[in-house]
Amino acid sequence: MPSDCISYQNSGYFTPLIVDYLNQKKNLKSLYHRFPTLQNFKAQLEEKQQSYSSEFRDVLVNTLSEQYQNIETSASTLHNIQLLKENTTFTITTGHQLNLFTGPLYFLYKIVSTINLCKELKVAYPNHNFVPIYWMATEDHDFEEINYFNFKDKKIKWCRESTGPVGRLSTEGLDAVLNFFSKELGAGNNAETLKSLFEAAYINHDNLAHATRYLANELFGNEGMVIMDADNANLKQLFTPHIKEELLHQTSHAKVAETTESLSKYNIQVNPREINLFYIEDNLRERIILQDGIYHINNTELQFTENELLATLDKHPEKFSPNVIMRPLYQEVILPNLCYIGGGGEIAYWLELKTFFEASNVTFPILLLRNSVLLATQKQAKKLDKLNLSWADIFLKQQELMNNKIHVFSEFQLDFTEQKMFLNEQFKKLRAIAVKTDASFIGAVKAQETKQLKGLENLEKRLLKAEKHNHADELERIAILQNELFPSQSLQERKTNFSEFYLDHKEQLFEKLLKDLKPLEQEFSIIVL
Repeated sequence: MPSDCISYQNSGYFTPLIVDYLNQKKNLKSLYHRFPTLQNFKAQLEEKQQSYSSEFRDVLVNTLSEQYQNIETSASTLHNIQLLKENTTFTITTGHQLNLFTGPLYFLYKIVSTINLCKELKVAYPNHNFVPIYWMATEDHDFEEINYFNFKDKKIKWCRESTGPVGRLSTEGLDAVLNFFSKELGAGNNAETLKSLFEAAYINHDNLAHATRYLANELFGNEGMVIMDADNANLKQLFTPHIKEELLHQTSHAKVAETTESLSKYNIQVNPREINLFYIEDNLRERIILQDGIYHINNTELQFTENELLATLDKHPEKFSPNVIMRPLYQEVILPNLCYIGGGGEIAYWLELKTFFEASNVTFPILLLRNSVLLATQKQAKKLDKLNLSWADIFLKQQELMNNKIHVFSEFQLDFTEQKMFLNEQFKKLRAIAVKTDASFIGAVKAQETKQLKGLENLEKRLLKAEKHNHADELERIAILQNELFPSQSLQERKTNFSEFYLDHKEQLFEKLLKDLKPLEQEFSIIVL
């Protein structure tokens, strides 16, 4: 079975910004605090310990205890919540949208990365405790990004309207989704388990936040995972000084704009607005816009004077919702957090925020790229062996892979490099003769050289095409296998839902992920089930 390693940098699936971050390029070092190494966590926890107060710990623990009141909770999760009272306890956090039935596979990889890093840190720093946090993005309002999941090439979608924060959205209508999903799952013990899990999460809970907490708790509660809903008045109260600063002085816009200018060579992920806050109610999440001294709530008739808005903040901090620029600051203010674990897109926008954090006098966390995984079955791994493919081969773009294999299959050389070099030498001699004659002969030599080289290139392409035809069966088998592992020529983890693998492998899927994923390594994990 192939056992080669594929680094994130060489996989071809990460942006130049993330590759440069992983390679610790000098031009990015001012944009992060500490690089994610085991040794760097010592200074990080010492710094966070000094800045995070016991009063904040009390509010955090009380809030989490309330949120877990009506859910069956593992002893390890309850223990972790209580550990947060101690000033030697820190969090490792990942965040994710409330995707229907977890959405793509990387939901699992984020959480497992977080759990496993906590375990690794406990071994390295036994006098401290580390609690894995899943921060539910309950205040997001982009329903179209989360209202579906893919199952065996079918999009299973929840069709309804949504205008406010998705965490408060009623689960009405998900019974129809369950009926459709049940038919696709078919019969069998594992299928019944998945149906029951969906029903218990989405049919037996009244809103999407409660449903997602139940589901994540069922999948990872035994690992001590603590699931957090930050759409909460008590937690927002801790953040009010920063909300007030944003409303009055718009610090985030100025500071993030400075950083985005230094990142001009990369594709910037997020551009700040003048005020990076939303105003929210159950069916409303709209931007706060300052015009001529009046604060307007976009797409509504709501408006406030400065004093009116600050009075609202004092009485109802839960009505103010941070956007993608402010949310990381909110997280780091209310948690004793050391590290944020996210995908490439998330790490990219975090890299825009360090100067904003410094201006806010909040410790900037270590940024860790989550584990990436390619799941394969035993059957697929055997096919890979039989086709003489490596895992590195299968990561290539399909056209490049096909061309590479044709050169392996062919009994003769498929490129005409030798012939082109010979032609160049001959025409070099002809050009030497041509310069001694008139200009028209020089032009004729150049034209003939271009024609001959073009002819060789055309013959080269025709020969490659003919060889592809001769080896069509082998190439088709390779393409079929790659398409299984990289659906739609994209990473499996961005498309496939966990239920496809759970259907055949059940607990083995989670056991292998928890056993094999090593968060501080920068390599794709190939897991064969």
